[in-house]
Amino acid sequence: MNPKAARRETAHALLDTHGRTYASQAGIRLRDTPQPLYQLLVLACLLSARIRASVAVDAARELFEADMRTPRRMQDATWQQRVDALGAGHYRRYDESTSTTLGKGAAFIRQRYGGDLRRLREEAGGDPARMQELLRELPGIGPAGADIFLREVQGIWTELEPYLDGKAVQGAQRLGLPTKSRDLAKLVATEHLAVFAAALVRAALDKSVVEDVKEKVGTAARKDRRH
Repeated sequence: MNPKAARRETAHALLDTHGRTYASQAGIRLRDTPQPLYQLLVLACLLSARIRASVAVDAARELFEADMRTPRRMQDATWQQRVDALGAGHYRRYDESTSTTLGKGAAFIRQRYGGDLRRLREEAGGDPARMQELLRELPGIGPAGADIFLREVQGIWTELEPYLDGKAVQGAQRLGLPTKSRDLAKLVATEHLAVFAAALVRAALDKSVVEDVKEKVGTAARKDRRH
């Protein structure tokens, strides 16, 4: 198998084994409307802390199941209700400070954008760098959180494509894939970029993901040789 075909095979194996966005894992049906965009922002905030991604996803699910799906609902919830939801998702190390941050963030979004993050997109004029800047104005959203949000939202805010940040590139490096965004993006169909980016991040965070992909590629290669 030539190197180009091998890279494409690796990318497809990654999609097959770990191709799922963090938004879908958290139960967010992502579309260009205010509620799911806000839910994605909450998830990005939780994922950006130094805590396991699975815990952040579980905590986001608990917040949403407790009806904190919009900035108004998040702000109207008591500090203790937010702490309890985070704790139910085992997000205990940062539960108290994160409860405060989520309340402040919800208030900021309502005041600055009328609760609608599409206005942030409009203000940025389609410029990814400007979106990054505006996101970082939000309480609890730093560079990592902004990257997570933009990486996941690129499938519906298509001006961002391809958005493959440093963490995704780290995963690509582990898998022996190109480390330039444009070269990486050529390995999958455009509509799969957000899923591919999330899968690459999983490869960066978890060595077992890399092992799964290599095993799948190796199994396929052995079958090809037999035929």
